[in-house]
Amino acid sequence: MSRIGRSPVPIPQGVTVAQKGSTVEVKGPQGVLATAIPAQIQVEIAEGELRLRRGDESKQTRSLHGLTRALVANMMTGVTAGFAKQLEIHGVGYRAEVSGKVLKLALGFSHPVEVAIPAGLKVSVAENRINVEGADRQLVGQFASDIRELRPPEPYKGKGVRYVNEHVRRKVGKAGAA
Repeated sequence: MSRIGRSPVPIPQGVTVAQKGSTVEVKGPQGVLATAIPAQIQVEIAEGELRLRRGDESKQTRSLHGLTRALVANMMTGVTAGFAKQLEIHGVGYRAEVSGKVLKLALGFSHPVEVAIPAGLKVSVAENRINVEGADRQLVGQFASDIRELRPPEPYKGKGVRYVNEHVRRKVGKAGAA
């Protein structure tokens, strides 16, 4: 049996969990999240914890067991504490600002890049750092990845958008090769 799948998901104080058909909905101080549960997985909510059981022992059901448990646990964490990613901007003239629901980036292109901020995310900019916060872990990570993809860090000067504490492997260049 899956080690991850068989461990129960504790329901924190102030969080309500409801099962509506094949969907589990989690409500908390940070918001409401819902996910579809595969038909092979059964959900049991009792005594302040949520347990997931699987109907058969097929390979697909076994893999869905651990995945579903991890998704539900991430929803519990998201509605209580939330998730955050931080990005750094390196480069002369590179900057970012938030205006309304749009993140405006100057990344060395001939034009400013405008990115719409998805619903459910909070984006703030302080100096050369972009903070992405939200309850949905997948949405936070995907939006941060989309921002980084606009101008990934290049290996010669290190200019671009990178995650905080991301190590960029630097190359020497022509002058250092001789």
